Amino acid sequence: MKAVVMAGGEGSRLRPLTINRPKPMVPLADRSVMWHIIELLKQHGITELIVTLQYLANVIQDQFGDGSAFGVHIAYSVEETPLGTAGSVKNAEHLLDAPFLVISGDALTDIDLTALAQFHTAKGGLATLALKHVSNPLEFGVIIADEDGRVTQFLEKPSWGELFSDTVNTGVYMLDPAVFDYIEKETAVDWSKDVFPAMLARDESLFGYVTTDGYWTDVGTLQEYMRATADYLAGKVKLPRAGQCIYGEVWAEGETEIASDAQLHGPIFLGHGAKIKTGVVVYGPSVIRDYSVIDARATIDRSIIWRNSYVGEGAELRGAIVGRQCNIKSRAVVFEGVVIGDQTVVNRGAVIQPDVKIWPSKQIDEGATVATNLIWGSQGRRALFGRNGVTGLVNVDITPEFCAKLGAAYGGTFKRGATVLINRDAHYTPRMLKRAIQTGLPSAGVNVGDVRTLPIPVARYLVHAIGADGGIHVRLSPFDSRVVDVKFFDKDGIDIDTAMERKIESSFFREDYRRVYLDEIGRITYPRDVEEAYISGFFAAIRKQALDAIANNFNIVVDYANANASGILPDILRRLRCGTVELNAIFDEAKLFQTAQQFEEAMDQLMAIVPVLHAELGVRFDTGGEKIFLVDNQGRRLTGWQMLAAAAELTLRCYGAGTIAVPVNAPRSFEAIAERYGGTIVHTPANLSAMMQHAAQHREYLLVGDSSGNLIFPSFYPVVDGLFAIVKLMELLALQQLKLSDVVAGLPRYHMARTRVACRWENKGKVMRILNEQYAERKLEQIDGIKIDLGGEWVLVQPDPDGPFFHIFAEGLSDEHARVLTDKYAALVTNLQ
Repeated sequence: MKAVVMAGGEGSRLRPLTINRPKPMVPLADRSVMWHIIELLKQHGITELIVTLQYLANVIQDQFGDGSAFGVHIAYSVEETPLGTAGSVKNAEHLLDAPFLVISGDALTDIDLTALAQFHTAKGGLATLALKHVSNPLEFGVIIADEDGRVTQFLEKPSWGELFSDTVNTGVYMLDPAVFDYIEKETAVDWSKDVFPAMLARDESLFGYVTTDGYWTDVGTLQEYMRATADYLAGKVKLPRAGQCIYGEVWAEGETEIASDAQLHGPIFLGHGAKIKTGVVVYGPSVIRDYSVIDARATIDRSIIWRNSYVGEGAELRGAIVGRQCNIKSRAVVFEGVVIGDQTVVNRGAVIQPDVKIWPSKQIDEGATVATNLIWGSQGRRALFGRNGVTGLVNVDITPEFCAKLGAAYGGTFKRGATVLINRDAHYTPRMLKRAIQTGLPSAGVNVGDVRTLPIPVARYLVHAIGADGGIHVRLSPFDSRVVDVKFFDKDGIDIDTAMERKIESSFFREDYRRVYLDEIGRITYPRDVEEAYISGFFAAIRKQALDAIANNFNIVVDYANANASGILPDILRRLRCGTVELNAIFDEAKLFQTAQQFEEAMDQLMAIVPVLHAELGVRFDTGGEKIFLVDNQGRRLTGWQMLAAAAELTLRCYGAGTIAVPVNAPRSFEAIAERYGGTIVHTPANLSAMMQHAAQHREYLLVGDSSGNLIFPSFYPVVDGLFAIVKLMELLALQQLKLSDVVAGLPRYHMARTRVACRWENKGKVMRILNEQYAERKLEQIDGIKIDLGGEWVLVQPDPDGPFFHIFAEGLSDEHARVLTDKYAALVTNLQ
């Protein structure tokens, strides 16, 4: 049997380790990652190898040659341009005429390949995937297979809400040559994203072999590289090891020099020619590769040092990675998470602070303290994006330097000469950070249209209206005045998708920013009359008969919350000629953030004023002009679901049969409302970005909304827009001559409850997998989390994308039933951990 070893990986997330070598050539303890794969193949009698190459192909060819020195025979298939994981194997199709194995050259594994091949032969399928349970499945293809091993579900790199298992694709496959029918020649094609989903869609024989005993990890990030090294040294990987155990858990390959008073606490690997001088202390797991010298009284703690490097007298390394031919001089201190690229010199007494990455061939001055990456900066974040964009504490997580780099990373995703519209809320903190982002964008050759401070929905609309290629909004978090959110929009003003987020993250964490030449630097301009462009589109979406019905017949109380909606909506209301009483209409950045108590006091004031003035309704905006909070004509405050249900009732009553989209956690009362008018309810994930993307794809929908005060009317523009939403509700009420209190009184009743339960990150995938297995027969549509059908009741178990916990939603026959359900399933989630 032949094996195809995919070794074209660039390893961008491992930089700076992979600047001078492809990812499969990164040394892991005693040999390169790809060499470990060759040893695994030999263990199972596979010696005919085809290696696919692209990035720095010559480095691998020079190391392995024809394979004879390693006990195998190697043929190479080199791509001129990246063809993807499947396209690269298609490139070697002429060498494969029988069932063959495909394995990644940049993973560490001891999977039983013989058992995999036997399983594949027994099932007679077109493809068999080796599967593994992992603690964090988000970066892999997640799979569910039935009792017979047949794959039934497949999703590449899901979000937490989409997750349905912790069983992932390891990148190890047994394939029949007929699989090449699914791959177009000389085209970039991926196994997980393209080929396997297409096979699943055509009901082809696609099987999964779950390996429970074997070790597997993708050496894809610096953290995973450190963990894989530690696991290998601890003996968790059943692969041949170089050298011999000289005592305890200390392994050495060839000749080494160890001073008699040196203290070595394993597990440790020492390469040939390594020298450990007097008074040195080494704590494992640590690797000191060939010809590296650790000088007197130095301390090495849980660190990896590549070959030909020197660590000087009294120096300290703690949880660090040091590349090839580096010179760490006396009394230098290198802290946790630091990565030092090849041929770098850290001079005497220098201190490298945690999580700093230093690119190859750099010089650190004597006594210097390096707190950021040597060139562009460091960031020790778990991920850059959360549900509200890029979020963090002002001047701690989100600093001006951070923002300049973020702007450069985002700008680099566009072509030179593109335009990005940038906006902020009125607070002085976003003003500072917006200006920092504004410096990063032109450095990447991107023009900036600065519209200063506008409500978020207006800024979203203008991105499309002025023909910008993207947009940015910087705001003070509505949940915490110490926190800032940086939100990114696509060319339509919709939140960017996950693929774009990953692209920005990749550029940001690699510090691989595009720097253009002097005459290509982007320009900063200040577009004029932008408010009028928005207002013109606004009125074009309102019926003329509604304008007549509202004029002089409709009274409204508006609380602007001292935010920038007061700069646009008053003009709109004046043109509508409706009676308006304004509250908190003065622009005041000191009052932009309010505590929960202050918000409740403002709502109580609104509830008291509306009935006294005989207004049709009262509304309060959030600071961004997106959410609205309603009070009906009798002074009663509507809950989030009541507001959405009232909007749905009014819309369907006015327009007849149509489609309304609500989140997957919405009560079934919406179906009852739709039935009254022959309408349809569809469900979306319970997050704002997904709702807007859904609305953008379905402009024919009448309404999209949630329980947080977010309403989208796609016929105008598919974004959450509180300004348009309130005028649209006025239109619907005026045209039908209805009172909001009467609409609310006629809504179907529902009984909902929710709770939250803690869950460690590494257990989330396991919990989702077990729930999917246990409730496979009672599972409703899987859109965001797992929704379980209980007849007249239901429960939704939804993993939080940003925190280590689950949300439990339930709808019951009564409030008490709903609470019992949430308590029951919260306990279940706890027990499954």
